[in-house]
Amino acid sequence: MKTIKYIFLSVVLLGFTACSDDEYDYSPDPEPLPELTLGSANLTNYVAIGASFSAGYSDGALFTATQQNSFPKILSEQFGSTSFTQPLMNDNTGGLLVGGIPVAAYRLIFNGAGPQRLNEFFADLGAPAPPITTDAANNLGATFNNMGVPGAKSFHIPLNGYAGLNPYYGRMASSPGASILEDAVSQNPTFFTLSEIGGNDVLSYATSGGTGVDQTGNFNPATYGGNDITDPNVFAASFSAQVDALTANGSQGVLANVPYITSLPFFTTIPNNALVIDASTAANLTGFFQAVTGIFTQGLILQGVPPAQAQALAAQYAITFNEGPNRFLIDVPVSATNPLGFRQMTEDELLLLTINQTALTQGYGSVVLTPDVLQVLGLLQAGGTPTPEQANLVLSAVSGIDDADALDSSELLSIKNATDAYNTTIAGIADAKGLGIVDFKAVLEQASTTGISDGDFTLTTSLVTGGLVSLDGIHLTSRGYAVMANKFLEAIDATYGSNFIAAGVKANTGDYPTNYSPTLQ
Repeated sequence: MKTIKYIFLSVVLLGFTACSDDEYDYSPDPEPLPELTLGSANLTNYVAIGASFSAGYSDGALFTATQQNSFPKILSEQFGSTSFTQPLMNDNTGGLLVGGIPVAAYRLIFNGAGPQRLNEFFADLGAPAPPITTDAANNLGATFNNMGVPGAKSFHIPLNGYAGLNPYYGRMASSPGASILEDAVSQNPTFFTLSEIGGNDVLSYATSGGTGVDQTGNFNPATYGGNDITDPNVFAASFSAQVDALTANGSQGVLANVPYITSLPFFTTIPNNALVIDASTAANLTGFFQAVTGIFTQGLILQGVPPAQAQALAAQYAITFNEGPNRFLIDVPVSATNPLGFRQMTEDELLLLTINQTALTQGYGSVVLTPDVLQVLGLLQAGGTPTPEQANLVLSAVSGIDDADALDSSELLSIKNATDAYNTTIAGIADAKGLGIVDFKAVLEQASTTGISDGDFTLTTSLVTGGLVSLDGIHLTSRGYAVMANKFLEAIDATYGSNFIAAGVKANTGDYPTNYSPTLQ
């Protein structure tokens, strides 16, 4: 009887437990978000001024889909605007014509293995590429809330007649003699963003492998080449003039500083120690450079250089290789201290995404061993003495990476110094004018190390898979631009007392794609 009673009680308890789980489960409602308040922010008429990031440039091109997901467009939507205007391209090819002649390439797509131009992708399939239908010769004849112009440097923003130099601005300029700044100010904005000004002032130098000139000390930008670094004083004068003009009638705004662009995957995807070799190859390469050292030493002695001095100068070429990863060689200017003009890369130096990776597997960045070179090496191993022609054959087998494919330590320092100077100017002006500021330098540093979390996503700077940076390795994905918009909202909240973030009025990063299909036209 006692057993039956306990069984009965157990059944009753199970019944109560079931009711508790299924019918009486209680989850408190989440705390309601506060209503949106704007504080002192006047967002009635928002105008964005900037370069490619403001324009929505992505995947190596400007096209309709990414413009619709540009950070200024996303930002305007959080402001509640339904009339934010942009100079939209006519299609999603990414290409641009001037008088029917292509001046900008098709956008990049992911082909399953890596980035590829859309037209090349279709050509590989034996299919025609969609036609480019946007011609910059057809001026749109209006002013736009989004005044982001791809390629614009700091001193281009106030430059009258810039429409004749940049087709992206040419198709949207109010007149041939106008400037980006004039067209922005003419709209009487109550609020503006001035973003990535200064980025292009170092970017073209970096993407060219430092083949331009660091123009620090040259105050005349009319003498600059396209790949040169802008003098910090030229930047400061131009940037200050832009902010003065935009705030002259009391407009509010947020500025953004310049990140260290060399943290982007265009510069970090291909490691400089990707010369991975086995033990036998490592021994052969080490032996080759011992031969180089010996040949060069003898050559110096024959020219009258004292033996000890010749040996000391030649010792730098006795490079040792090990099994596993090794750093590539780069070409450097021939000098009294480096007469052969090459050396091994240091840890901090970078290879560009555009380098010929197939060539790297065939001796580029190390040694190209032809049968003739191997014959001379055999002669040396047998104790023979090579002729001058044979000695030169060995020396010329060294295939250092060209300057245009890499950034060396001095070039990296030039980029950093200019960026730091630009950011000092930006921070000082933001403080003096009472404007908000977005620290994109810190944002990119975080994204390139631990990753940056926004919503349900952690975005990194890894090419293709990171979600933040598009297939060109420089510009953001649409999801990345959503993150950018949210950073501007944070700055607006901090500066003008609004509560966009607390009220949940911000971009949901999951709503924005990280890539676009080849079929998108």
